Amino acid sequence: MAPASDPAPASQSMSTPPAAPVEKVIVTYKSGTAEAASNGAATSDAKEKAERTGEDLSFERRLAGGPALVDLGGEASSKDVAEVMAAFRADPAVASVEPDIRAYPMAATPNDTEYPRQWDLFEATGGMNVPPAWDTTTGSGVTVAVIDTGYAAHSDLAANVVPGYDFISSSSEARDGSGRDSDPKDEGDWNLTDGECGLNSKAGDSSWHGTHVAGTIAAATGNGKGIAGIAHGAKIQPVRVLGKCGGSSSDIADAITWASGGSVPGVPSNPTPAKVINLSLGGPSSSCPSVYQNAINGAVSRGSTVVVAAGNSNANASAFTPANCSNIINVASTSREGNRSFYSNYGSIVDVSAPGGETRRGTDTPGTVTTPQNGIWSTLNAGATVQGSENYAPYQGTSMAAPHIAGLAALLKSAKSSLTPAQIEAAIKANARPLPGTCSGGCGAGIADAAKTVEAVTGTTTPGGSVFTSTANVSIYDHTTVTSSITVTGVSGNAPSDLKVGVDIKHTWRGDLVIDLVAPDGSTYRLKNSSGSDSADDVTGTYTVNASGETAAGTWKLQVRDVASGDTGYIDSWSLTF
Repeated sequence: MAPASDPAPASQSMSTPPAAPVEKVIVTYKSGTAEAASNGAATSDAKEKAERTGEDLSFERRLAGGPALVDLGGEASSKDVAEVMAAFRADPAVASVEPDIRAYPMAATPNDTEYPRQWDLFEATGGMNVPPAWDTTTGSGVTVAVIDTGYAAHSDLAANVVPGYDFISSSSEARDGSGRDSDPKDEGDWNLTDGECGLNSKAGDSSWHGTHVAGTIAAATGNGKGIAGIAHGAKIQPVRVLGKCGGSSSDIADAITWASGGSVPGVPSNPTPAKVINLSLGGPSSSCPSVYQNAINGAVSRGSTVVVAAGNSNANASAFTPANCSNIINVASTSREGNRSFYSNYGSIVDVSAPGGETRRGTDTPGTVTTPQNGIWSTLNAGATVQGSENYAPYQGTSMAAPHIAGLAALLKSAKSSLTPAQIEAAIKANARPLPGTCSGGCGAGIADAAKTVEAVTGTTTPGGSVFTSTANVSIYDHTTVTSSITVTGVSGNAPSDLKVGVDIKHTWRGDLVIDLVAPDGSTYRLKNSSGSDSADDVTGTYTVNASGETAAGTWKLQVRDVASGDTGYIDSWSLTF
C-alpha cells in the first residue's frame, strides 16, 4: 500500500487570522469625570475629538464596566486611527484608549506531518468539514470502541488507547494460543494460501485494519507527526473479533454487548464503556441475525451509538449484515470528487455517506494502487504477517467511511452529553449536504458535515440546537393517513423560522405520498405533494419550515397520506431540529 508519489498539499484554512481594519475605539475615562458618568458628556467629547482630528467620530454605547465605544465612521487608515487615539490619550480625562479589534475561530491547521494528505477532513468537494468543529469539541470524555482486528502498537495512537478485550473464542483463529483474553493485540489476519478460508478466499498479508480505523477516529493531533484524528480528544477501545478467516457473529455480538457496558458470561465487566461503537465489518446475509440485533438493541439502550459500514460489493446494502440491522447508522462511502465510491454498497437502508476514498479505479486490477492520494490516510503497520514497524498508508472502503461518522458521533456526544443515539443519528442526517457528484442507488442523507452538525446540537449558530427524534416504525397502507408524534420539551418560546424536519420513509413509488408537518395547535405545513410521475423509492431528506408562529413546546406530528393503491411502506424515523 506504499504511495506511488506524494500528493501536492491541498489548500487549508489559515493558521494566522487576517488583519482587519479598525472601525471603532474603546475609550476608558477616569473615575469622577463627567464623561465617565454621562453618555451626553461622552457624546460631546467624541464630537470635540472629531473636530480636532477631522474624522467622523460618534459615541455609540457604553460597555460593561463603563468604557465608551466610539465609532470612527467606517474603515479608517492606520494613520487616521493613530491620530484619533493620540487625541484621546492627550485628554487628561482619559485613562486609556484602544482599538476595537476582531477575534477569529482558532481553527489552526494541525502540524501533523501527514495532515495535508487528509483531504477527507478539510477539502470542500469531498471532505467532511471537520476542522471548524474542533473550535467547539474534540471528543474529550468519550470512548469509542473499535470492534475489529485489534490494535497494532502505534505511537500516534498510544496516548488515546484504553484497555480493550480479545473476543475471538477460537485459539487457532486468534493466533495467540489462548482464545478470549484481555489482550486485544492484533496478531495478524494473513492467509498463506488461496482457499485457506473458503473456496474463493485468497492468500494475503495482514491488513492491520483495526489500527487504520482507529487512527481516523482518534489519532493524536497537533503532535508534529502523522495524521490528525477526527475526535482526537476521545479514547479508543480496541475490541478484537477478526482474526484468521474473519470472525463469528457470536463473538462479534458479545463484543458489542461488552463494549457498551453489558454483561458477557466469563468476561470481566468493561471499566470504560464506549458511547460510540464502530463496526467496519460484515458479510452477506438477507436479514439481520437476531444475535446481532439483540446485541445492538442492548447497546443502544445503554446509550451507545452504533456505526456500521455499508459494505464494499457495489450492491444493495440490505443483503449484508450488520448493515441491514436496525438501530444503527449505516454508512456508505464517497470519493474525493464527491461521488459514491465505485465499490460502495447503496440503498434505502443507507443513512449517510462519508469519505471512504478510492486508491484505485473500478476498472483497475483489484488491489492495484493507482491513486494513493485519493485514499484515506491513517495509522498502520508495515509487517507482512506479524507486527513490524509502524507506518501510515492509504486505504479505501466503507470501513474507512464508517469511522468518520464514529468520530463525528464522539464529537457530538462530547459537545452535548445528553444526546441519545437516536438524536445523534438524526442530527448527522439533518445536517448532511447533498453529494456534489453522483450516487446511483441511494446514499442516504448525503455527505456528513461535521462542523454544521456540531453547531446544530450546541446552538452555536442557531438558537437552541435541540434535536428531537422518533424512531418508532409506523406502517403506511393504501388510501390511509397515518401520523407519528414527537413531544418537544425544554424549548422555550416559538419555533424557529428555519425549523428542520428530517424525514426517512421507506415506501415504493414515493409519488403516492403527501407529507405534512402538524404543529401542536393543529396548524399544518405541507412538506411534500403527491406526484403521479415520481416512481422512485423512499423519501429521505430534510425540509425547512417557517414555524416562527408556533409555540415550540408540545406534540408535533408527521402526517403521511397514501393517495394510491399498490405500494405500501412505513415511516422509519423523523426528527425536528430547533
